[in-house]
Amino acid sequence: MPSSEPAPSSSAAAPQQLGDPAQHAEYERLMAGDAFAELVQMAVAADPSLAGSTTSAAASAAGPSPQGLPLSNKPYWLRQKAAQGERYDYLKAQMGGLRLATVCEEAQCPNIGECWNGGSEGIGTATIMLLGDTCTRGCRFCAVNTAQKPPAPDPLEPEHTAQAVADWGVGYVVLTSVDRDDLPDGGAEHFAKTVRTLKALKPSILIECLTPDFRGDMDAVRHLARSGLDVFAHNVETVDRLQKRVRDPRAGYIQSLEVLRAAKGCGVYTKSSIMLGLGETDDEIIDTMYDLRDAGVDILTLGQYLQPTPHHLPVAEFVTPEKFEHWRKFGEEVVGFRYVASGPLVRSSYRAGEFFVEAMIKKDKKEVEGQAAVQLGGEPVPVAMPDF
Repeated sequence: MPSSEPAPSSSAAAPQQLGDPAQHAEYERLMAGDAFAELVQMAVAADPSLAGSTTSAAASAAGPSPQGLPLSNKPYWLRQKAAQGERYDYLKAQMGGLRLATVCEEAQCPNIGECWNGGSEGIGTATIMLLGDTCTRGCRFCAVNTAQKPPAPDPLEPEHTAQAVADWGVGYVVLTSVDRDDLPDGGAEHFAKTVRTLKALKPSILIECLTPDFRGDMDAVRHLARSGLDVFAHNVETVDRLQKRVRDPRAGYIQSLEVLRAAKGCGVYTKSSIMLGLGETDDEIIDTMYDLRDAGVDILTLGQYLQPTPHHLPVAEFVTPEKFEHWRKFGEEVVGFRYVASGPLVRSSYRAGEFFVEAMIKKDKKEVEGQAAVQLGGEPVPVAMPDF
């Protein structure tokens, strides 16, 4: 691996044998084939037997469970001030008044204060979560509520979302959603309607959609990718080996790559994200980067996994800021991503990264329009963006 200094060894974070009965019980729960049932049982404090039994296939695919690091033992670079401030209070009140959910709150994002208050740019941004705040899946890293049959989507949500975004006055917005396996199209048209409504209200705005996998329905993927959005984002979350332990069984590494490949075929920018600190190896990170680039992904984010509650997957390793910087350079200079945001507190939707992507897209459009003007021998004219 090209690097100015040797990569830190991951052997220090290697799992140990689970001799303690309590740890063994936790292992059994984490290895259960139905992650959804496990998280629902924890949410409603149901009988522990509902988690089901471990299958040898699941245990073999997932590997041993890391013992984890204490929640209170975070290194200094992961400590953030509590969210507060005038802009934060305003956005929180506005979201509640319009009945909008944000992944910033639901997923307990550590950057909520920075993003909502706007940082040095003074522009508050938030990632709006469509289709309600309750997911039909139960990934073992995620703090979002789960249920088999969530409430029906709010039909006025696209209009409410457009109203909120117009009031912010931002040039780039991220729309995401919970998984809605209970809906025939997984919520693709609801997503697309929100995009169309936003673009009709403010044509200049750039829209990123951080989407579910729509159960591998490529027609739903293409329907959303062709709705007028600018960036189609879908996360593989972790390396191939850890998929079955980290994500709901209905998700999958190959399925996620195919979703990204299908979206790329519609001529939009594509983006994905990897969490580090779950027990992955350096070679597995490299393989994942190349797989994503082979699927046409333009933009990659890498961040530290943080355990949201004691019931979720434990942290296997706290990756240093220096190692994250190594992966940023490797992703851009060796693998060839257009842009890599990599750092302990970086998340899929991250204010600093979104400002860079906004500038990148606008630059690309100007270059395309300039080339068209040269060919026509006149002033720059708006033209359709090519497939990237």
